[in-house]
Amino acid sequence: MTVFHEKKKQIRENKETGNVIIEHIVDEELFQGQSPMFAQVTLKPGCALGYHQHKGNNETYYILSGKGIYTDNGEEVPVVAGDVTFCYDGGFHGLKNTESSDLVFMALIVNTPKQ
Repeated sequence: MTVFHEKKKQIRENKETGNVIIEHIVDEELFQGQSPMFAQVTLKPGCALGYHQHKGNNETYYILSGKGIYTDNGEEVPVVAGDVTFCYDGGFHGLKNTESSDLVFMALIVNTPKQ
C-alpha cells in the first residue's frame, strides 16, 4: 500500500528536558535499510532533543512551526518555521524549543552508503 492513514506514535521520555512526541510517517522497513526514520516530531515548550552525534547516517530537520535553538557542532543558531537544518555523518546537533508554543518539525535520517 502506498497511502498511509495511520501513523505510529512514540513518546520518548526525558526527565531533564521533557517528553518528545514522534509520529513516524512510514515504517522504516519501507526504506529497505536506507532510512531509519522519517517522522514528524513535536517538542513541547522547554523540551529539547539532546545534543548528540550521528555515526553512519545524517539527519535533516524541516521546521514546520514554532521557534527554537538548533545546536550545530557547538554553535547555537535560532530556527523558525521554514528553516532546514542538516547534520552530516560524524556531526553533532541538538534542538531546543525556546517558546511558549509547540515546536514541530519533520526529521529524516538517511544512512550513509558503505564504501
